[in-house]
Amino acid sequence: MKKYILFFITALAALAVKAQSGYNYQEFGIGGGASYERGYTNITQQDNHAAFNINFIYNYNPYLPVEAEVQIGQLSGGGPLPSQDPYGRKYFNNYKALIFHADYQLGAGIDYSNNWFLTIVKDFYLGTGFGFISNANTVTRYSIYAPPYPQQGYYKFPGNDNSVDLMVPLRFGYEFKIYDSYNEPSFAIDLGYVHNIAFGEGLDGYNDPQSKFKNNAPDQYRQITINFKYYFGNVTSYNKLIRDFR
Repeated sequence: MKKYILFFITALAALAVKAQSGYNYQEFGIGGGASYERGYTNITQQDNHAAFNINFIYNYNPYLPVEAEVQIGQLSGGGPLPSQDPYGRKYFNNYKALIFHADYQLGAGIDYSNNWFLTIVKDFYLGTGFGFISNANTVTRYSIYAPPYPQQGYYKFPGNDNSVDLMVPLRFGYEFKIYDSYNEPSFAIDLGYVHNIAFGEGLDGYNDPQSKFKNNAPDQYRQITINFKYYFGNVTSYNKLIRDFR
């Protein structure tokens, strides 16, 4: 008799899980990815490099992930030729960054039920946050091309090779959700564009005086990103159908 009762309870639990199929999501995740990046500093020519990251994810809901990201990458630019930089400046930055950001996907704010177009666009997102970037620059500090003219010897460009700057990422992209047999998001592929604004003069290591050089904007860098995510942890129900599997 106990076996039949246990079987009945198990069957009811399975039916309850299936009844929630398409509404459930997992609260946590981990991810990693790469980006193609370029700096925007006071140096004329900027180079392209690869960067890499790992992410720790908390899903406030299936359309609002909050992430802590550890990022390593390279930024560089300039050179001795006037086409590379009119003052002969050159930098190479092996940086590390810790960034906290949240991405608001359209699915959190629209009713996409029974609408194939909105079901597709619901995974577009906008996001922002804050972080800290640790700069480790190799910099050309002296140049014979720098004003004022005439001058004795070489001009030394001011700045620091090593610094930490506050930064703000501006994020846009699309998350491709991959579902398991219970129609829960189990994996995701994230394609995006990120524009990072650094509050300081550390990305290129130069802190040139505005009286002599064009230095009227904060240092920045952009990234074209791809990230892979795996979700795990406590299963929670959302108030809207995440995947219409009918």
